[in-house]
Amino acid sequence: MQAYAGRPRRLSIVVPATNVVALEETLISVLEHRPDACDVIVALGVPYDDPWNIRDEVTFVDVPQAVSLVECINAGAAASTGDVVHVLAAGWKATAGWTDRALDHFARGDVGAVVPLAVSEGDCDQPVVAGIYRAAGGRSVPVVPHRNDDGSITMRVAPSAPIIEAGFWRAEVLTTIGFSTACGDSLAAADMAAALTAAKLDVIVETSSRVVSGPAQQCCGGFTAGLHAERLFWRSLSCERLVPALIAHAGEVLRHAAATVPWGTFGMLAGRLAALVQFGSCVPRTRQLAILMSQEARHPVAGETSARTLRVDGSHESPSRPRVDSRAPALKRSA
Repeated sequence: MQAYAGRPRRLSIVVPATNVVALEETLISVLEHRPDACDVIVALGVPYDDPWNIRDEVTFVDVPQAVSLVECINAGAAASTGDVVHVLAAGWKATAGWTDRALDHFARGDVGAVVPLAVSEGDCDQPVVAGIYRAAGGRSVPVVPHRNDDGSITMRVAPSAPIIEAGFWRAEVLTTIGFSTACGDSLAAADMAAALTAAKLDVIVETSSRVVSGPAQQCCGGFTAGLHAERLFWRSLSCERLVPALIAHAGEVLRHAAATVPWGTFGMLAGRLAALVQFGSCVPRTRQLAILMSQEARHPVAGETSARTLRVDGSHESPSRPRVDSRAPALKRSA
C-alpha cells in the first residue's frame, strides 16, 4: 500500500455478523449515514439471504458458520480496500457524521486507532463506553466515560484500544498484525492493545464520533475466562516491566478468584493452569512484539506528521491470520 499524505482517502466499514436481526439494524443505520468514498463489507458468520437485495451497495464475505467475532472481523479486514478500517459489529448502530472527525486523526502517522464514543440507544448524549484499558496484570477493563454538567466528556484513564465491537483502525494494523483468537472475543482488543503499545502507535478518543451501543457479549464459563485471561498476560508481558507486571498479575489472579467464588473459582484456576501448560504457544507472539519494539527503536518519531515504516517479518498465528496484501509487506505509519 502506498503512503498517503493528509486525510485518509478511503474508508472501509466492516460489519462482522453473527446474528441476522442485529445485522439488519446495523446495515440500516450505516447505509442511512454512509459517508462518501467508502465501501461497506459484511463478514457473514451466519446464513443471510439478502432479502433487501443490497448486494450492489454492500460486499458480502462468507465466513464458516459458528466462527467467532474476531474471525469475522479478520475476514472483513482482509477484503477491505480502505486506508482506514472501521469495525461496527452487528447490533451496533451508526449516527450522522460519525466518521468525519475520526478519520481526521489518521492524518498523523503515529495514530494506530481511534476510539468512538459508544452511547445509550435511548440518549445519544449519554456515554456508555469509550474503549478498553489493558492493565499490566493481564486484565481488560472497559473505559466508562462521564458526562459533565457542561456537556464535556471525561475519563479516569486513557483507553489502550477501541472495544472489539466498534473502532477505527489504520488498515496496516489489521492486515499486518490482525486480531488473534487466542484470547477470545472478550480480550481480543486488549491483546491488540499490546501490539499498539509495542509499536508506539497512539490511540485517540474522538467524542464527536458516536455509535449506539449494541448487545453485550455473552459471558464465558470459568475455565474459558481463566484460559483467555492467562494467555493475555503472558502474550503481553514483553510490553511491561517484568517484576511490577508479575506482582500485578498475582493480584489479578486473586481478584479474579474472589470474583468467581464459589462456583467458578475452580474452573477459572484450571483454565489458567491450562494456559501455563500451553506457554509455548505465546513464544511467536513475544517475538512479534519484540520485532515491533526493535523496529520502533530504530525509527524514532521525528514529528507528529512524519512518515514511518515498521516491518513485521514474524509470522502470524494461524487461527487468526488475515490476508496480507502483497503490495504491503510493511506496516507503514504515514502522514
